[in-house]
Amino acid sequence: MLVTTTDMLKSAQTNHYAVGAFNVENLEFVMAVVKAAEEKRAPVIMQTTPGTLKYASMEYFYGMVRAAAENASVPVALHLDHGSSFDLCMQAMHAGYTSVMIDGSHDPFEENIAKTEAVARVGAAMGIPVEAELGKVGGKEDDGPDSGQGNPFTDPDEAEEFVWRTGCTSLAIGVGTAHGVYHGTPHIEQDIVKAIAARVDVPLVLHGTSGVPDEQVREAIANGICKVNYATELRQVYTRGFMGYMAENPECFDPKKPATAGMAQITKLVGDHMENLGCAGRA
Repeated sequence: MLVTTTDMLKSAQTNHYAVGAFNVENLEFVMAVVKAAEEKRAPVIMQTTPGTLKYASMEYFYGMVRAAAENASVPVALHLDHGSSFDLCMQAMHAGYTSVMIDGSHDPFEENIAKTEAVARVGAAMGIPVEAELGKVGGKEDDGPDSGQGNPFTDPDEAEEFVWRTGCTSLAIGVGTAHGVYHGTPHIEQDIVKAIAARVDVPLVLHGTSGVPDEQVREAIANGICKVNYATELRQVYTRGFMGYMAENPECFDPKKPATAGMAQITKLVGDHMENLGCAGRA
């Protein structure tokens, strides 16, 4: 059941729900996420960032996710999140990843187009979907560059031109969300989501969703979002479960026991998000 994101996202676009994309950091995250997908009968995307790939190689993550997918009864995709270069995207494609993102959002418009088009051309030849980003999702993704200053919102006119010229198969847009931990309540600019959805025909992606109120996410999905990314929250709840177990059992020296407590926290969180995204029962 290791598949590309193509059919997942097209179905979400047609039927007005979103597929959850969850960043995985190790074996425990992979097992916890796929367990939630099985329980909720939901398609699922597991993804890794360049920073995570410095911790363990693409081959490790491909092996873990492939094993999970082969034993799963729901569709599972493995996605490169925030691919920072053409070369990294090529490595992911050849390693077995079934979807990649090339993130040229920190570059000028024309450079972003050139970088994205090059990856999308190879992806089309290999049958691998390619996500791109236009506009700025706030904060700092993993160990990538800070989003910096300037207008964080994606321009609908530019989005239409960008998709047409690059051939990307999905588009992450800047609508007011940010990576990392929010200070205060985030606000999604729903009018921008609607305007871009009316101008482009590819599925739209929401990054920086950890901490965004569920009702805002549901509204964004109704307005055209088809893929929703979560990372920070998974790290937080896993660590909380792990450390909570150790606080109650300080004599424990078996790492599987606190890890199991952390995994249960991830499974619960991911399942709740799948319900909110509307992808539960869609597998």
